[in-house]
Amino acid sequence: MKTKTFSQRPGLSWAGLCLFGLGSCVVQATELVYTPINPSFGGNPLNGTWLLNNAQAQNDYDDPDLKKRTAAAGTSALERFTSQLQSRLLGQLLDNISAGNTGSLTTDAFIVNVVDDSGQLTIVVTDRATGEISEIQVSGLAP
Repeated sequence: MKTKTFSQRPGLSWAGLCLFGLGSCVVQATELVYTPINPSFGGNPLNGTWLLNNAQAQNDYDDPDLKKRTAAAGTSALERFTSQLQSRLLGQLLDNISAGNTGSLTTDAFIVNVVDDSGQLTIVVTDRATGEISEIQVSGLAP
């Protein structure tokens, strides 16, 4: 039967190895530098939109006067559509002048007559409510 004996070397123990290992570690430290997030205090300007969206998402306050202000000053969808349609038709009427065509546009508020007389463009706008007439003349247009 074979037997092995383990002997402990003098001066080298488990506790000594642990202390030797901890003592040989290199410790480094740097100073702490504060970097702000908010662009108002020197942070990255690209964070502004993210911060604003987060603030608005958390805001549960409803302004009681908001509906009153928008109803008094705002326009309805029908009014916006009518205005856009009038603008489009007036633009088309003015585009037809380059082809030598003249015409008129009548709405609830005004009457527009466009006449092209050999390069002399005359636009007559009549206010239907007051009867006031405005005349715009542009000369030098090539027919």
